[in-house]
Amino acid sequence: MTDKTYAVPRAASPEEAGVSSAAIAGFVRDCEESGVENHSFMVIRHGKVAYEAWRAPYSADVPHTMYSVSKSILATAAGFAISEGLMTPETKLIDVFPEYRPEESDEALEAITLHTLMTMTAGKNVSLFADKTSKHWVRDFIETNQSYFPGKGWSYISENTYCVAAMISKLSGMSVTEYLRTRLYEPLGITSYQWERDPSGVETGGWGLFLKTEDLAKIGMCYLNGGVFNGKQVLPKGWVELAVSNLTEGIQNSPEDGYGYFIWPCSCDDSTYRFDGMFSQFAIIFEKYDAVVVMTDNEINESKTLSCFWRHFPEAFFDGEAPESEEIPEFTPIEQLGQFERQPELEARIEKKTIRLSSNYINELLGYPLSVLPFPARYMSADKAGPVGNIRFRFYEDECTMYWTEGNESNIIHLGLDGKPRRSKITLGKLKYTASSTAAWVDKNTFEVRIHPLETISQTVLRFSFKGNSVKMKPSSLPSLSTLCESLEPTIQNAVPDFLPSAMVKLAFLNSYKLVDATLRGRLK
Repeated sequence: MTDKTYAVPRAASPEEAGVSSAAIAGFVRDCEESGVENHSFMVIRHGKVAYEAWRAPYSADVPHTMYSVSKSILATAAGFAISEGLMTPETKLIDVFPEYRPEESDEALEAITLHTLMTMTAGKNVSLFADKTSKHWVRDFIETNQSYFPGKGWSYISENTYCVAAMISKLSGMSVTEYLRTRLYEPLGITSYQWERDPSGVETGGWGLFLKTEDLAKIGMCYLNGGVFNGKQVLPKGWVELAVSNLTEGIQNSPEDGYGYFIWPCSCDDSTYRFDGMFSQFAIIFEKYDAVVVMTDNEINESKTLSCFWRHFPEAFFDGEAPESEEIPEFTPIEQLGQFERQPELEARIEKKTIRLSSNYINELLGYPLSVLPFPARYMSADKAGPVGNIRFRFYEDECTMYWTEGNESNIIHLGLDGKPRRSKITLGKLKYTASSTAAWVDKNTFEVRIHPLETISQTVLRFSFKGNSVKMKPSSLPSLSTLCESLEPTIQNAVPDFLPSAMVKLAFLNSYKLVDATLRGRLK
């Protein structure tokens, strides 16, 4: 839990902090009616938490994946590095990594600077399908084709952010996580954080950071107050004003509202900006209203989430006479497996044996072996975990345990058989997760397991069908991988090389979930 010394004070009601509870209630209903799955929502105004809520089984004590909100935190690390003289906005990437300078002069490569990386104007066209198991991400970035001369165009490439992380790590002589520990995390009382790393040990930069909702809100408060938190200057003076400015004005293809240093200006006014991550992770800073709003969600269509939000904010903020208050509805809990009829004879036979599954060679060849991690949590990962093997169950009165191996890692979790999830700590792909899990016999021969790593946005479903000593296991994700593929289809379409038939690639991608979620066969031994 958050140290009380650093916890943000709580208001007795939203109205006490100058926030309309009716507007918050309207937002919650709007999201529910629109199908937006909020995981957490926190509103801070005038230095106090006006409202906070989590959708069960998510909770305040568990960090949540940040996706591209990680970029804004990485930008903060760059702000420290600039203030300490480790680099300047004009520091060249190739000067930090001269070992990758080609023999023939490359004017465009020489023009890639910290500034062009952090404004997404570096011009390298890194494929969405780039190999994340490579140990040489900087080299791979440098050798990627140049779409335009640095500073002359804009394209959202997450590997730009990784290169900034690599520059900070090399120049500081420490990981970005360690670099931020004494500069940002400790001054804000942030104790729970982890950041995914590439195979060489450098933080991924553009994704892979996990933070609690309130901890992200505290970073937002730092930006709101010019870098000050609890009366102390935490961020370098002048950094916020620079980082949140529109630094891409006049650049071809730049966003309509502009772009700062891995931070998005908002169209509602010149003093509002946001940290923005995939599946609708947001920290929105309203300088004009002295407010910060943080959301963690599972909604691939960010415009849908933001539309719900802008229909109620910033109108929710008021000064002076308070509007009439309203009871705020709770978020509907995420559906769990119910309590089904037990199968004691089959349970007794299963728990004496180990389930050994056949390999899915196609998935392993593609770099996506079967894992207990939901696909949205691992599709960008350097370490994909998996493949799952050696599964064993033990059954008790109202719960069971499941043991399994993935690569060189092994875990055991508790699963509620009474419709109530159990929490377990697991490690997959070198990252730590809190699994909230249930299981049930959905018919006489079929046992379904639902594992929800709360640091991620989704659940893994494993459905085991037993016939004698033969076992079939059908994996899937909630939300489904087919839904994710459909949502990402426009992005994939734009990433297709010109020489490939776009219709063929589209068809292959939209059906890729059939390979990832293919049924595996196995035996009880």
